Amino acid sequence: MKRKKTILKYLLTFCGHLLFWIVIYNFYAYFLGYGSSNTEYVKLFSIFLMPVTILISYFLIYYLIPNYLLTKKYMYFILYSIYTFIISVYVIILSIMYGLIYSEGYKEVDTAAPLTKTLPFIVLGVYFVVLIIVSFSLIMHNYNSIVSNENLNNKILQTQLQIKDQELRFLKMQIHPHFLFNSLNTIYGFALNKSDEAPEMILKLSNLLDYILYQIEKPHVLLIDEINHLLDYVALEKMRFHDTLKVETKIEVVNNTIQIAPMLLIPFVENAFKHGNIINGSLNVIIKIKCVANNLFFEIENTSIAEKNSNSGIGLDNITKRLEMLYPNSYILEALQTESSFKVKLTINNLNKFKNE
Repeated sequence: MKRKKTILKYLLTFCGHLLFWIVIYNFYAYFLGYGSSNTEYVKLFSIFLMPVTILISYFLIYYLIPNYLLTKKYMYFILYSIYTFIISVYVIILSIMYGLIYSEGYKEVDTAAPLTKTLPFIVLGVYFVVLIIVSFSLIMHNYNSIVSNENLNNKILQTQLQIKDQELRFLKMQIHPHFLFNSLNTIYGFALNKSDEAPEMILKLSNLLDYILYQIEKPHVLLIDEINHLLDYVALEKMRFHDTLKVETKIEVVNNTIQIAPMLLIPFVENAFKHGNIINGSLNVIIKIKCVANNLFFEIENTSIAEKNSNSGIGLDNITKRLEMLYPNSYILEALQTESSFKVKLTINNLNKFKNE
């Protein structure tokens, strides 16, 4: 199949060249015999100009231009072009002389000269054709270069998108085990103590698993669904900490159609519980989520002892990388550590801009 396509390609190229030279032959016949009635003489004479025109044109477009002009060897190109011009003028004159001799038999007696152009005009006519061919060749080369560059850029872009998608999948795979490990440990502790809250915790975890399995692979989910997922996680942590955890949430989302990348906020909440410290008998966590005019404002603050809290881990590292890939130049992430608290502020501007990306 591939061989047939190659043969067809060469056949079409050959037919294209043949048709082009037929057009050039008719141009010579018209140009040299304009106003003459002796068409047989002009047509025969025009044949003698075709080989030299073809030779000069193909030498320029297939050897001189690719090897010297396009490779920016301008001095060699100018030098060889001068040689080519001198030699080609000599060959053109020989072709004209032979054409005049062999066409003499077709010259009608007592008629005007069958050729309406003088020798200099014939030479200029040949170079005019060569110039057109060279110009067309350069235009086609430029066009093919643009197409090749676009194809190369498209391939590079596709490769970058594939890499980006693989990186996001890898980051999500890191988030899942981390999150599930913490949740299952909590349920395991309740099961060992035969707590009555264990069934409710399992139900909450079931909702979270449903979200992960069926929503996480989507590029974007509704912000309200992401918030509900976050609140289910908070509910699990409340059961685990009992009276030692105090969580205050303030949520203001007017537009329920706003979308966001899944599992984007949960690592901040997870780190607040993981790295937070119990001070004066309780771990206090304040979560604020506000969405105004497609701009998201997220803030979380937890009690923390500065010298003991590094606030590091897979979660925060991953979320920073995801933000850079998903919302480049459209987010602001700030972290502030005080003597007794750690606060993170995240702002994402114009969420709808990235909705279909």
